Amino acid sequence: MAPSDKLFPNHERWLGLGREWWILITVGAGSLMGTLNSSIVNTILPVIRESFGADLSSIEWVLIAYLLTVSILLLSFGRLGDIWGHKRVFDTGLVVFVLSSGLCGLSPSEAFLIGFRSIQAVGGAMIIANSQAILTRSFPPEKRGQVLGFLYTIAYLGILIGPSLGGFLAHGFGWRSVFFVNVVIGILVMPMSLRVLPSSRTGATREPFDLAGAAALSIGLGTLLLAISRGQEVGWTSGWIVGSVMASAVFLGLFLWLEGAVPHPMLDLSLFRRWPFSLATTAAFLNYLCINASVFLTPFYLIQARGFSTGMAGLLFSAQPAGMVLTAPIGGYLSDRIGSRLLATAGTVSIAAGLFALHNLDLQSSLAEILLPLVLMGLGNGLFVSPNAMTIMGSAPSERQGVAAGTVSTARNLGMVFGVALAGAVLSAQMALRGAGQADPQMVFMGGFQDTFLVIAVIAVLAVPTSMVRGTVRALA
Repeated sequence: MAPSDKLFPNHERWLGLGREWWILITVGAGSLMGTLNSSIVNTILPVIRESFGADLSSIEWVLIAYLLTVSILLLSFGRLGDIWGHKRVFDTGLVVFVLSSGLCGLSPSEAFLIGFRSIQAVGGAMIIANSQAILTRSFPPEKRGQVLGFLYTIAYLGILIGPSLGGFLAHGFGWRSVFFVNVVIGILVMPMSLRVLPSSRTGATREPFDLAGAAALSIGLGTLLLAISRGQEVGWTSGWIVGSVMASAVFLGLFLWLEGAVPHPMLDLSLFRRWPFSLATTAAFLNYLCINASVFLTPFYLIQARGFSTGMAGLLFSAQPAGMVLTAPIGGYLSDRIGSRLLATAGTVSIAAGLFALHNLDLQSSLAEILLPLVLMGLGNGLFVSPNAMTIMGSAPSERQGVAAGTVSTARNLGMVFGVALAGAVLSAQMALRGAGQADPQMVFMGGFQDTFLVIAVIAVLAVPTSMVRGTVRALA
């Protein structure tokens, strides 16, 4: 008998909650560690740089190493969850994440910190890639939207409270303390995970792991994301960037060929022949691209153009994750009752409207004019994420739930990287064009800022049809 069966004999309740809700709490706490970690580290990066006396080009790898490693491993660990059991991979990820968090806090130099952050990302990818699969298998189809809504709410709470918590800890106890927060949370979560989550035998298959496909995908994605993340700094036409993109194309092409040739591929390409799956995946990529482009650009407007303090800018920008926290459970609850199409479309339209409103900001815009688009984007993202994830998970058979969850997360991470790269490239190009005939640097920036948000808003509008025409999904139990 599994430990979780001893804790919940005959499906009885424990401390007033049924087993499935303890599964949600456990998985949600694991997801919270990841988002809390990312938002805190983003906030305190200048403090870490000062502590080590590092230059900007090296210390930013504390962020880049984590994001790159997570992005290239999500699909692989989702597939491993389908083969070995989602609980087994999730539990291993918790151990890796907690131990590496402690090592990050003890790092003697930026090089060690970057290395330990890469190991931490391995654990993070294990957790992220299997969280939605565990919940999808633990709840009946009619509750999956509500449950995914709660999961996203918990995750975005980490984004909401991370900056203020990180500032408080770094100021009072030093930057190393922020990594030990994950150790404390993990010590609480690991025993619950061992006792509460369904046995790893549930849903596991005897299919072999496609190691060649995983290697080709990792190299292809890794070189592509590296080129995108560094293109603005070294030049998009430099030999290093062009060579990386060409290498990425070769390895990603090899990956697609392998997946069509092997009997048990890592990524079942037939999933993309299901219109709801492929359209919802595309919508996720485009919306995360737009959201993260705004996350990258807006602080420059608030601090550089308007002169707000970092504290005030952070307070204003918290309106976006706050809106997300508010509507994510509502979107998930309603998607179980009216389907995903209307909600995902409404969320995408709200994101586009927020981006167009940001495009209209100028140096005289009021606080209300700044807050409104941020709130619109947060509310829209909350309405979008749960129904869209439910579409993707519901379109995949039970033996492909890990791959489906990995696809959702990979689309999100690719959107994040592409969004920042696109925003930076367009902003730089437009400022260069405007700077030729304009002496005032603030006016040059504002012109580039407005032009960039117009481009991002148009992309958001292009994402609307992917939500409108996806059709109706019947969840595959």
